[in-house]
Amino acid sequence: MIKTLLLLSITIFLTACVNKHGISAKYYSECKEYYDLQGYYHKDCGEDDIVTYKTMGEKTSKIVDDWTGKEEKPKGNVW
Repeated sequence: MIKTLLLLSITIFLTACVNKHGISAKYYSECKEYYDLQGYYHKDCGEDDIVTYKTMGEKTSKIVDDWTGKEEKPKGNVW
């Protein structure tokens, strides 16, 4: 099991690039940077990432909750 995880992680990191958004097939994310007519700066990055850090965090927390037997966390204002 440990060997399988090790080999899988090595192949992912050697075949893909890790950037500030997550794991991607490209070294740099393709982003369009522009100013609109009012002078506000916009940066639109494409969805070229294979896995983002946000999805990794959501999946990891779900696995931990399933493993520990915790129920789903309340959403919204709980007070």
